[in-house]
Amino acid sequence: MAMKRTDVIISGGGMVGLTLALALGQGGLEVVVVDTMPKAEILVPAFDGRVSALAYAVVRMLRALSVWPHLEAEAQPIREILVSDGAVGRTASPFSLHFDAQEVGADSLGHIAENRHIRAALYAAMADQKNITLIAPASVASLTVETGHVTAKLSDGREFQATLAVAADGRESRLRDQMGIGVVGWSYPQTGIVATVHHARPHQGVAYEHFLPSGPFAILPMTGDRSSLVWTETRDKAPAMLALDDDAFNAQVAARFGAHLGDTEVVGGRWSYPLKFHLARDFVRPRFVLAGDCAHGVHPIAGQGLNLGLKDVAALAETLLDAARLGRDIGTADVLKRYERWRRFDSFTLAASTDVLNRLFSNDIAPLRQLRDLGLGIADAIGPARRFFMRHAGGDVGKLPRLMKGEAA
Repeated sequence: MAMKRTDVIISGGGMVGLTLALALGQGGLEVVVVDTMPKAEILVPAFDGRVSALAYAVVRMLRALSVWPHLEAEAQPIREILVSDGAVGRTASPFSLHFDAQEVGADSLGHIAENRHIRAALYAAMADQKNITLIAPASVASLTVETGHVTAKLSDGREFQATLAVAADGRESRLRDQMGIGVVGWSYPQTGIVATVHHARPHQGVAYEHFLPSGPFAILPMTGDRSSLVWTETRDKAPAMLALDDDAFNAQVAARFGAHLGDTEVVGGRWSYPLKFHLARDFVRPRFVLAGDCAHGVHPIAGQGLNLGLKDVAALAETLLDAARLGRDIGTADVLKRYERWRRFDSFTLAASTDVLNRLFSNDIAPLRQLRDLGLGIADAIGPARRFFMRHAGGDVGKLPRLMKGEAA
């Protein structure tokens, strides 16, 4: 097959890879996206249980990329967030932290959307982009860095020359390993359990984060009278919980859920995944960049995993498009190092913060419990601190890329 030429080749057609392709394509670069799953399988209409929290700065970004009109009807606004500490069967602590979007003059603190709807919206926004090519199913079998370009050989035999290659193919990225980028990381003694619950009363757009001794139990409002549960359980107890019959599992959920939304029932399947932390030692190599889960993996305690990856996208798109507009080679080390400096410290800070929070709250040690309850109460009582935490959760802190301000990249 004849060698083809493109500006950027992206390995991974998930939400991070597709959003990056859209941002770069709208900015005038030629982009090829390679993904292992066929488009028909990615866009299967059945709900697979996976949802994501979209910070309000990310929503601004999706508006700027013309994605939001395809997603808005399927996204549930988060009006309030209530954070509390307690244990199953024990009266909750009188101290809690309450975030209200109205306090910061916003309609919402973010949105919850099913991953299938996010992917469908990205594909819809890409439909008219003539300079984005999707190749699926296929994978990037190898990358060779040469003078002035990188050569990507695909699993189907095709070859591409690109100015830059981007790995957006997940935590276990083969390309990251091939390019010699190591990671620092560890596994938590916890398992994440995900399920969807139907409840008798409307949630009013309120999200709940209950800190239990086994780990956080998050209740995320979805469209309709539904909520998504992200239940962190100890690794040794999780298999037994997942093996319960429907009635017993519903009883365990109800014991943690509380009675504020009336009767609850798990609808659909249950999913679980091991919880891990990792941070890549480097984000770039000559003509090669990491984005999303390839670069970092954080505990789901703050619901920031996808937001962190999409912030990578916004920063990388701005870095590359600024260089291209100046006629510079977008694959050179000085261009890519700007992206790495921009994103590595922020990624480390968020990863470290979620790690500390999980270790502080995932226990039932009395002195620590008293300390963290007092901390929640103080944070709730101090308006500026409360509003800072809301802005931080909304992705609106630090040096923001233009896309996350709602501007064109």
